[in-house]
Amino acid sequence: MTRWYYGWQMVLVSFVVMIFLTNPVTSQPQTNLLIRSCSTNNATDIQKFIGNLNETFRDVRTKLLNNNTYFTTSNQTRNSEPVYVLAQCRNYMSTGDCVSCFDFADRSIRFCAAANGARVVLDGCFLRYETSSFFNQTTLPGNVGLCGNRTSSRQTIFEMAVDGLLSNLTVAAPKINGFYAAVTSQAVGTNTSTAYAIAQCAETITTDGCKNCLQVAHANIKSCATDVTDGRAVDSGCFMRYSASAFFANNQTTDITPFLRDEGVSSNRGSSNKGPIIGGLVGGVGFLIILIVALLLWFRRSKRTTPEGSLHGVTELQGPKDYSFNDLKKATKGFQEDNKLGEGGFGDVYKGIVKDGNTVAVKRLALCSDIAKANFESEVRIISNVHHRNLIRLLGCCNKGPELLLVLEYMANGCLEKFLYG
Repeated sequence: MTRWYYGWQMVLVSFVVMIFLTNPVTSQPQTNLLIRSCSTNNATDIQKFIGNLNETFRDVRTKLLNNNTYFTTSNQTRNSEPVYVLAQCRNYMSTGDCVSCFDFADRSIRFCAAANGARVVLDGCFLRYETSSFFNQTTLPGNVGLCGNRTSSRQTIFEMAVDGLLSNLTVAAPKINGFYAAVTSQAVGTNTSTAYAIAQCAETITTDGCKNCLQVAHANIKSCATDVTDGRAVDSGCFMRYSASAFFANNQTTDITPFLRDEGVSSNRGSSNKGPIIGGLVGGVGFLIILIVALLLWFRRSKRTTPEGSLHGVTELQGPKDYSFNDLKKATKGFQEDNKLGEGGFGDVYKGIVKDGNTVAVKRLALCSDIAKANFESEVRIISNVHHRNLIRLLGCCNKGPELLLVLEYMANGCLEKFLYG
């Protein structure tokens, strides 16, 4: 693989970038030179190499001009000096502007002379050649973020708008045919009314490759938005840009909403709401299971006489008795092991004697989430009024303390077998 040289040439590039970002070219071809880098290796046979390079460049230009395309490749491998070329324009450009940008890139890359590999990146297009195929490359050392110098009076608000756009582009662009998307967002409260952003990957890389490349680009460019209102991120397989100034027409935006739904990303920020929804469903279902299992753990005797006024005789839908945590803790002697009647997957059951002298079974529920507490009282109110000769009655509950507790009728050992078999 060709090695890239980033020493003094990057110093030159930084100087060039500073000039162009300070005084951006306003022509439609967008020929602002962002990156120009050359290989440190030269071709063995210069004459053959230059001939193949010229032929592939002509082929690329013809395809861009005649095929109404923004992306193309070409290669020439008929002799000992093979050449592979990739060219790409931004999708918002016209065919004429795309070809003009390519012509500018062609002239600029000739600066590398006989180097057997080189690339130039402009605002409007990208051009690279090598002596071996590189069409599947995504992110390589040398990826960089380039920040402008124009600031906003309310930069924090603008930064939030930009970060939302770039996050959404990172998710959506790899899913779109052609790996390209252009979006805008209002930055309310700033002297900049709109933020513009694009993301683009080489069409010869994979979906995962595009996603990985844009994630690196996002990390490189997002720091720019804290200070300035324009920035770019450049890598081997992708390009990302944002600006407070329109660099594409408003009617050239992409509707990326359908590509964000599967990821749970909002149209403004890359946030997800699936977690709370799933948590609520799981918590609710789990809570119902606990109550059902608590009722089915014990069978009620066929008939029993209950003193008038006792909770055991209540038949109206009045809800369970509300016990305090301290009373139940005292009734079970601090939930001592000596008072434990049994245990299961949803909590332990303890024998206790409450203030009215009744012996009860107190179940400490193992699930104690905020969602469970929110639904606890209404669910218990319904289930506590269920009457059946083979079900242990739910007498009351406690949901005001640190735990959720169920108060059930107490049945001494051996009663179930006696009532089932005599």
